[in-house]
This record gives sequence, structure tokens and C-alpha cells, in this order.
Amino acid sequence: MGTITTTDGTEIYYKDWGSGRPVVFSHGWPLTADVWDPQMFFLASRGYRVVAHDRRGHGRSGQPWAGHDMDTYADDLAQLMDKLNLNNATLVGHSTGGGEVTRYLGRHGTARVSQAVLLSAVPPLMLRTETNPEGTPLDVFDEIREGVRKDRSQFYQDLTAPFYGANRSGSDVSEGTRDAFWLMAMTVALNASYDCVRAFSETDFTDDLTRIDVPVFLAHGDDDQIVPVEASSPKTAELLKDPTLKIYPGAPHGLYGAQQETFNADLLAFLKTA
Repeated sequence: MGTITTTDGTEIYYKDWGSGRPVVFSHGWPLTADVWDPQMFFLASRGYRVVAHDRRGHGRSGQPWAGHDMDTYADDLAQLMDKLNLNNATLVGHSTGGGEVTRYLGRHGTARVSQAVLLSAVPPLMLRTETNPEGTPLDVFDEIREGVRKDRSQFYQDLTAPFYGANRSGSDVSEGTRDAFWLMAMTVALNASYDCVRAFSETDFTDDLTRIDVPVFLAHGDDDQIVPVEASSPKTAELLKDPTLKIYPGAPHGLYGAQQETFNADLLAFLKTA
């Protein structure tokens, strides 16, 4: 575990476990690197070096007023990759982190990267537009921002239900998992959480996706209530040069229990193809 300082003076916290070929994780909103602990433990125990950072404004990283946009997120990731001298890496991004990974690859290229994994990721574009009718209307994101601004603690608690599918019949997600989500979310600076909504919802990643020249594994639940599958992963796959798409039946946005074990096995199998 350690920190780096970016060119604008923001301190970025990261954890670095194990040894071997590097796998670098980017977390979703409004969480921290800790959400990846199950995957990091799983892979570090199997001979991989695993690295995950808290996005600026999140968790243990610095809380600057500015820079809560996809270009800056990608540049922060690039500086982490450079300072740790990571090569032949696999980048893994969930939700907003999938956008961060995609923008990194489109903006900084694949010189340090051999593969990427996008889990329930926001590309190509979440926002509904005339050319993206499957997207989510702007007023939904306005309601998210208002919820964060007015009472973020209650908003985050409520968000755990659709995030993990706890509002679905038969859900077995634990209260502990929902509490951990809330705890991570409450470490995020209010301005960072608020501004990140625009970053993940209004950024168009189409051009970035067409530039990616490494294999990409896409995984998505077909009961994702946060990033609906019909507007995301299948459309992303159409823009990539070398995609592999897997849809998890009945899975929510945040994987839990058996669903998470399935993803871990799929992730390991994909890593072994590099």
C-alpha cells in the first residue's frame, strides 16, 4: 500500500498485493478500492500482482475541488501505471471504473496493457440522446445528484437495494455487504460524488472503444438496475476489435455470493489467455 502524487498535486492511494503479472482494478461510484478485495485476494493467491487505487476524491485519496472527469481519472490511472512501471497488465473496471479503463485505453494507448475487463461498465454512453434511445434519461441523473446533495447518507443506504438486487425476490445479499457499501460511499467527498455523476453518465466512450487493440472481456448481469445491459455491454462489444461478451442471467449491478464466484472464475480464465 502506498500513495503517488499526480501532476496537479492530488495524492492517490493504492494497494499493491502479491507478485507476478499485474492486474489493475478501477472501482465504481461511489466506492473505493476495497470493493475489489475479494478479486484481489483471489488473484494474489494464484500468482498475480494486484493493484487497486482510490479514485481522486474517494476513500483515502486526496479530495481536490477539481478534476472529477473521465480525462483526469484516466490521467491519474496513467500516472499510477507509470510510477509503478506496470507492464503487460490487465485492466479491470466495474461500472464507472469501466469508463475510467476505457478512457485510459483510448487516451493513453495499450503500451502497458495486454487485456482489459469491463464488468457492468458504463460505456459506450449511459445518457439517453436522440442517437442513444436505449440510454437513461437525464432527469434520473439529476435525481441522483439531488439525493447526494440533500442527504447522501440515506441516499447511499437506499442505493444498496437496486445495486445488489436486494429489492428482488430471493436475494441473499447480506446486511454486512450493504453496510460496507454505505461505509465506502461515506468516505467520498461530496463534491467528488456529485461531479462524478456527470462523468459516468454523460461521457461518450465511442471513440475510445474503437481505438482499443487488445482483447476485452465484457461481463454484465441482465438484471442490472444501475447500468441497464441493453444500453451498455452488447453495444460496447460491437465497437471493439476483439471482444468476448458474457451475460449473467438474473445478476444485478454489484455481484455477490455465487455470482461473484462465477465472475472470479471467468476473470481467471481470461487472464490465462494472455
